[in-house]
Amino acid sequence: MASGAEWDIILCRLVKWEAGSWPPPTADQTVMFLGEYLHTFDTKNRISVPSRFRKDLGRVVVVTRGLDRCIYVYSRKAWEKQAAQYAAASSGNAAQRGLARLFLAGSFEAEVDGAGRVLVPENLKVFAGIKEKAVVAGVADRVEIWEERAWKKYTEQIEREANEFAERVGPHS
Repeated sequence: MASGAEWDIILCRLVKWEAGSWPPPTADQTVMFLGEYLHTFDTKNRISVPSRFRKDLGRVVVVTRGLDRCIYVYSRKAWEKQAAQYAAASSGNAAQRGLARLFLAGSFEAEVDGAGRVLVPENLKVFAGIKEKAVVAGVADRVEIWEERAWKKYTEQIEREANEFAERVGPHS
């Protein structure tokens, strides 16, 4: 742009999400967790929450089984919204009931301690195949905890298939 050129004002507006469009809008989403960090569990099954995530997660988090054999960590506020959706579907078809049970029955409240660590129940570590090292990844309104090698394998696969995925989910910016 040449020196002295005028800048256009860009106006943004909220639009209603049409089923099938990607990505869905996040106008009411106030927190966005981003990035990936390698951390190690201590002998008491605690893992350090990245400092960038701590304020927005709050002092009490909900830890539960996630999809793709990882562990989901939600702030209490985000969990309440997510849990309400699962609870509403808990009497639905078999797939809805199954997901409701997976997430709701497998969830635990945990406090983030003064050192920024959260206790992850042993059964969730076993579910995710985590022994010691784990990747803590920010994924929009939640944090995911992955076994280090599983994360590497998963991201390599997604990177190989990214163009195909983009074609399947539709237009994006």
